[in-house]
Amino acid sequence: MTARYPIAGDVRYDYLRVDPGMRRLYVSHGTQVEVLDADTGARLGAVGPMKGIHGIAIVPSQRRGFITAGSDRTVVMFDVDTLRVLKVIPGLGMKPDAIEYDPLTGMVYVANGASGGITVIDPGTGEISASVPIAGKLEGLAFDGRGRLFVNTEDRSMIQVIDTRTLKPVASWPIAPVEGGTGLAIDAAHHRLFSAGGNGMLAVVDSDTGAVVANPEIGADPDGDAFDASRGLIFTSNMVGTLTVLHEDSPDAYSVLQTVPTEFGARTIALDAGTGRVFLATGKFKEPPAPTADNPRPRRQGVPGTFEVLVVGR
Repeated sequence: MTARYPIAGDVRYDYLRVDPGMRRLYVSHGTQVEVLDADTGARLGAVGPMKGIHGIAIVPSQRRGFITAGSDRTVVMFDVDTLRVLKVIPGLGMKPDAIEYDPLTGMVYVANGASGGITVIDPGTGEISASVPIAGKLEGLAFDGRGRLFVNTEDRSMIQVIDTRTLKPVASWPIAPVEGGTGLAIDAAHHRLFSAGGNGMLAVVDSDTGAVVANPEIGADPDGDAFDASRGLIFTSNMVGTLTVLHEDSPDAYSVLQTVPTEFGARTIALDAGTGRVFLATGKFKEPPAPTADNPRPRRQGVPGTFEVLVVGR
């Protein structure tokens, strides 16, 4: 760990996003998105309020950002210079979650985590331009830069593929023996997808054919992953309090370089590709209560006032 960025408030969070151009770090946190200086951790402001915040996407050419509000079933569009909310976009599916900007098409894509379907938003107008009906518990999104969108489908242990030119589903690829699939990253140069599975394995998938070419071990219960193209590294952020660092020895061979201790709950990740640092959100957690018949698997509750961002560097 090279730094900690403390943030006041409850321990409620999901995705983080680095804006390399403005040197900002966006952190989902309860009812707002915290905006920090990525290099110092200084708080620059916040965007909100909204309910059930999940993902953040930045569109540099439009000077706009977009935030999924899962409980509101909306996407919030904001000005990146002033952090002022410009528009609340309704009409999303249930629990809009992962959100990504695709430079090739110039559109923002949202995965509706509970109801299924991909919602396409025009960042210039802030209007929904299309919806793509695919089923399943949708998680991470990735683009290959050649007209394909890939969507992790956790409850079916597969990756679904959409043609971004026609907005039609074109394939569904099982990732067995890997189960689940939450975070999704891509090595576009070597045509490899990295899907973080819930059974301690990473699915490495050929993004042209759908073949699973490797399944290296990772930590338990990951919710995010990231690929550092310049260094050939894959990171998975694991709920149990570890960061798995793998090296891409070749497109079909991967080795574990390090298992970095982090903190329990540090399950989501953002990569700063320029510096090679990664950011993880978490806080302190109480021990879980004793199981009961009504709640056989009780969750650990966060300790208010302990929310922070962990910074891991080389």
